[in-house]
Amino acid sequence: MVPGAPWQPVSHGLVRLRLWLLAGWSAVALLALALSAWWWPGARGWLLAAVVALVLLVGGAAVLVARNARSWAYAERADDLLVRHGIMQLRLEVVPYGRMQLVDVSAGPLQRRVGIATVQMRTAAPSTQARIPGLEPAEAARMRDRLTERGEAQAAGL
Repeated sequence: MVPGAPWQPVSHGLVRLRLWLLAGWSAVALLALALSAWWWPGARGWLLAAVVALVLLVGGAAVLVARNARSWAYAERADDLLVRHGIMQLRLEVVPYGRMQLVDVSAGPLQRRVGIATVQMRTAAPSTQARIPGLEPAEAARMRDRLTERGEAQAAGL
């Protein structure tokens, strides 16, 4: 996509987190189906078919979720930061250092559990909300400091 860009992948913790979330929502759906079978005993045949369909859908979704999480990567160049992600529709976001106004590191409770954080960059343009999920906390803090430093240096040179 960008020849010669030194792409850095995100942590495997992002894959684990997204698979955990998929498993959690799948368990909720299975519980709902089990409760439905308890309430409507005559519909057990249909509910068994729904459980089989749910299991097959979750298996396919797990493959897609894992591939999507592994598609995240970033590259730091001299004047800008590149962020790419996506399976079917590959997105490439280019964030010039001189346009950055805020670099934020966040980690919710589940992210902290798997040892990852998200770096989010905001620019003057309201449509630019570039983010890099799935970074190890030390790398996220290092990146925040480096991007802030480069942004200040670029803005001072304008």
